[in-house]
Amino acid sequence: MASNPNPTPTEYIQHHLQNLVLGIHPENGLSFAHSSEEAAAMGFWALHIDSLMWAIGLGALFCWLFKKAADNVTSGVPGKFQNFIETIVEFVQGSVKETFHGKSELVGPLALTIFVWVFLMNLMDLVPVDLVPRLFAAIGIEYQKIVPTTDVNMTLGLSFSVFFLMIYYSIKIKGIGGFLGELTLQPFSSANPIIKVLFIPINLLLEGVGLIAKPISLGLRLFGNLYAGELIFILIALLPWYLQWTLSVPWAIFHILVIVLQAFIFMMLTIVYMSMAHEHH
Repeated sequence: MASNPNPTPTEYIQHHLQNLVLGIHPENGLSFAHSSEEAAAMGFWALHIDSLMWAIGLGALFCWLFKKAADNVTSGVPGKFQNFIETIVEFVQGSVKETFHGKSELVGPLALTIFVWVFLMNLMDLVPVDLVPRLFAAIGIEYQKIVPTTDVNMTLGLSFSVFFLMIYYSIKIKGIGGFLGELTLQPFSSANPIIKVLFIPINLLLEGVGLIAKPISLGLRLFGNLYAGELIFILIALLPWYLQWTLSVPWAIFHILVIVLQAFIFMMLTIVYMSMAHEHH
């Protein structure tokens, strides 16, 4: 869009859905991609700089806000900011107590981090779609996506991080034998040892598919909902200005529910998976 002041609707949509990609191109070497074709040619190890930048920045904002609240905490009548932060912490703490049945000092902070961080990343979807890309285009940066959760690499990165924690604690709590037993000795079993052994490949296939499906569904659910919401904002931006205001405001109000709900669902499923990892079969 920076090089084409009058893009077609297709070019406009493609531009807004393109990340700022840094990678090693077969012909250009280490460089930024100038099209989706160049980004695809850079392969798996290319970095989405905009997604990483905004995600890290919003994570730092989360840490700063909560540290500021902790540094200024008072036992007397709390101010509005402290009261707001305490409300969030108590909400997450209540969700953990109701869902997590093991003992862990990690789950509470993990759930709080996931809820607030994912919420802040989702919240960027309410920024007007042309505002930030035009500001970056003015300084020569062609692409800029500011909603990290519309990038499937980010959402799958979050979900697989939760998955690896779940595997780690499953082995730590149950032992390697208990973990493998859950994968191979259910749902089909028998008192006959020979039949039990015959069921092992079937159980491993069924439980293995269910295990791998957890992080994939967790990441794709968040990505799909936010990507669809962002795409609708982009389509509305293609309409005449009077229709933009008529449609974008109601959609933004409705989308606030999606933003909060998706952060809550990601947090709750994380707590559930961690609870499953801490429970003996």
